[in-house]
Formats: sequence, C-alpha cells, structure tokens
Amino acid sequence: MSKVNTEIRLLLNLWGLGNGQGLVKKSELLRPYKGKEKKAVYEVSLNDLADSGAIALTMDKKVPKLSLTDAGSQQLAAGLLSADFGFEGQLVGSRLANAALRWFRQNQGVGVSVDAIAPKISTYEEFKVVAIETYKQLNRDYNLSNLVPIYQIRRAIGDLVTRAQFDKWLLETQAKEIFQFITGGVADLTPDKERDSITTELGGLRYYAKLL
Repeated sequence: MSKVNTEIRLLLNLWGLGNGQGLVKKSELLRPYKGKEKKAVYEVSLNDLADSGAIALTMDKKVPKLSLTDAGSQQLAAGLLSADFGFEGQLVGSRLANAALRWFRQNQGVGVSVDAIAPKISTYEEFKVVAIETYKQLNRDYNLSNLVPIYQIRRAIGDLVTRAQFDKWLLETQAKEIFQFITGGVADLTPDKERDSITTELGGLRYYAKLL
C-alpha cells in the first residue's frame, strides 16, 4: 500500500472514530492494523502525520490521545477526492467504509466535487461490506422494518460505484443469498425511484432489499 493511502486511511479512521475532530486513543486508532510489520508501517505514517501537523497528540492521564487538526481535515479531503486514492486490498473493513460514506454525505454540497473524483469501490467484496452497512444504517435510521428500498441504498452509495457495477454486484449478493429482493409496493413511487430500483435476471423489477 502506498504511503499516501496509508496516511489517508489513518486520517479517515481518526475522523470516523472522533466524529470529526474529537479525541481518540492511539491504541484504538491502531487496533484494526494487525501484525507486527503492518502495525509498524502505520506507526511510521502516524508519526509523519503528527510531525506535519495533520494530527495533534494529547496526553490524558498518561494515555496518548489523537485528534484531527484543521490541516489534517484539509489533507483528508484532498486525499479522498484524489484520483490516486483507492481502497486497496480485497476487503475493506466496515468501520472504514462507513466512515468514508459518512464523510461524503456530510460534505456533499459544500464545495466538494464528489461526482468528479470520488474514490471508487473496486471489488465485489468491498461493495458487499458497504452495501450491508448501508442497508443496516438506513434500516436503523428510518425504522424500515428490515425492508429497505433499493433506490435508497443506490443513492446512499452514490458514485463510489458506477450504475452498471452497482447492478452487477447487488445482483451477485442476491445470488449468494446475502440479500433477498422483494417486489412490494411503493406508495410514493416516481419514475426516478423506479429507475434506481433493480431488475433481476428474470426481468422482474424489485423495489426492496432484505438482509438474510
């Protein structure tokens, strides 16, 4: 993994854990990075970020805690919107994927060109994690009784995937019995909501997803 990607992942993780610029224990930030060599790489990047002023270190009762500075927030924004950044590897942790989704949702409409250069989900495994977490969050936030409109999932994930890739990978989750798609009835159905639902291989339009 490139040094830039390592630093952006750290900044994104810190942003997610701290809900912006809150304090996070150093041990908690480094917890996802298992293995001696991998952890050492992230330790070096963390020190570099602290030296550059992107991260502030505070001692709280002898416990090192970290927070994102304004410079770090700017570096995170530039990194996430860079065409060079991507989620490398075969699997992205749900916490990191959720943090990325929340960051883009919170920064839409405030001068961030999400449509143009948002980092893309590059594999089915990454998409599966994001789709499941998006489903759970929508279901929880809107009390959807485990039947989440597919158009809401599509719109929440947005330009992290192309429209065609979303269709292909979502249908794959059905084939692997992760989601069940249900026709149902949508009271306020509009042409755009219908377009943002999904058509199965048998040609049937499905409006809702249910996690199995």
